[in-house]
Amino acid sequence: MRLSRTRWLAGLLSLTLAACPGTDRGPPVADGDTGGTMIVTVPAEPSTLFPPLMSGTQGAAIVGVIFDRLAEIGDGLETYGDRGFQPRLGTSWTWSTDSLSIAFSLDSLARWHDGKPVTAEDVRYTFRVYTSDSLVVEVKSLLGNIDSVSVRDPRTAVFWFKRRMPRQFYDATYHMYVLPAHLLDSIPMTRLESATFGRNPVGTGRFRFARWEPGQRIEIIADTANSRGRAKLDRVIWSIAPDFGASTVKLFAGEADFLEQLRPENLAQVARTPTLRLIDNRALSYGFLGFNLRDSKDQTRPNPMFADLRVRRAMHMAVDRERLVRNVFDSLGMVALAPAPRALIPDTAAFKQLPYDVATARALLDSAGWRDSDNDGVRDRNGLPLAFNILIPSSSASRQRYAVLLQEQYRAIGVKATPQVLENNAWSDAVDNHAFDAYLGAWQPSPGLVGLTQTWASRGSSNAGRYDSPVFDALLDSALTTFDPTASRRYWARAFQQIDEDVPAVWLYEQRSPVAIHRRFITAPLRADGWFVGLADWRVDPAQRIDRDRIGLGTPP
Repeated sequence: MRLSRTRWLAGLLSLTLAACPGTDRGPPVADGDTGGTMIVTVPAEPSTLFPPLMSGTQGAAIVGVIFDRLAEIGDGLETYGDRGFQPRLGTSWTWSTDSLSIAFSLDSLARWHDGKPVTAEDVRYTFRVYTSDSLVVEVKSLLGNIDSVSVRDPRTAVFWFKRRMPRQFYDATYHMYVLPAHLLDSIPMTRLESATFGRNPVGTGRFRFARWEPGQRIEIIADTANSRGRAKLDRVIWSIAPDFGASTVKLFAGEADFLEQLRPENLAQVARTPTLRLIDNRALSYGFLGFNLRDSKDQTRPNPMFADLRVRRAMHMAVDRERLVRNVFDSLGMVALAPAPRALIPDTAAFKQLPYDVATARALLDSAGWRDSDNDGVRDRNGLPLAFNILIPSSSASRQRYAVLLQEQYRAIGVKATPQVLENNAWSDAVDNHAFDAYLGAWQPSPGLVGLTQTWASRGSSNAGRYDSPVFDALLDSALTTFDPTASRRYWARAFQQIDEDVPAVWLYEQRSPVAIHRRFITAPLRADGWFVGLADWRVDPAQRIDRDRIGLGTPP
């Protein structure tokens, strides 16, 4: 019943959108530059498409092409000032003489996908939602320097800042997708998470939402009335598979056109498949084994194992990270140095890491009082075994392999680590609620490293392990607030040295994430912070079109 109702609602929405003012420009016509269908196969389903609450790569890609920011960061991912930023919903902007406010002039032709104009009130409402205490918004902590957003007139929104910072413009534009106030403002903040908008989003992007069949697929189509021009593809479908293996089956069977984060064992098969090609994708991501420094059952108490720095250092020094990377990723991975990928670290040689040293790891555990008192192979202290689960999301086969390898290496020092695979949403809930001792996580940091305040600063909204270091916080703040590039590099080096020595996590890997795509697609360069950024300009070679490219916009495939 639920599935049928959802289908009906999706169909009604499509009809409603087709009848909206400003969207009826006649039937779309596919020519040499437009048309075509791309099917993206994914091993997990997003929980929502409401931008402030969206998480995970699948949801990020869909939200990123349905919604717009005020301005888009340049391909160089420069975050100082407004250099390199391109207009989006904001066509121009003006700084105040004291640099404590920025006035954005909005595109007078920009329309929501229901035909309503984009207004400054939408921008003000967006800031209210992203900073609301009634919602768990991961990027909220990144907006702390924005004091308020005001409406000068229907086409001008003004951002007011608490103090001059090198990344004020970036803060105002990168972290927030603009939301439609006219559709959401009547809904209490506490009910936005469960509102139907999260499964029937209305944005301003060159693609618009079409339908969501739970557990099956999510479809977007070109917005033919968009002020920046329609997307060149007619539609993109995210085909939801139960796991990564099922996704690869769809890809190699020709049922899908695109798969990201390929594994080493898939590369040869892609090379043997005439219809596919590889695109290198140096994603800005890193993986880690995170520790909970507070008791998972009582957050007021320290974790009986990982609150002790000697234990965390032992857990780090017992892991042969180089061997693990080669085992899991072969040539597609490298050992992570810190909570950031190398591409974002100003000077990777300016700080040192703990070495791989099993003998020292054992000595550290001995000194912390963890010894195998009953000769069962597992250390214990005061009757408590040194044993814990490692939580892993079911969608990540690489992290599942990592967990098994970590289990083996920890067994060698008398530690019992048990991999525990959870369905994605259950894994997220456990991590968000700090209901774990250890978990395998992965972050894709924001350009400029401002996301470190969110993920590892003591008050960061996504600091799942409750790492709390005033020294690290101060260094991080100094690195982000100084206008002196030389001083910033120095602060970053000290900050990374501090967190590496504190070991709130074992930094495991950076991953190259090549994507496989059908050869008929002509793509824009993939941007490191999201392969989907230029998706609206991807197109199909007219000479290589297949049946699903000829469907057009009017009839579902």
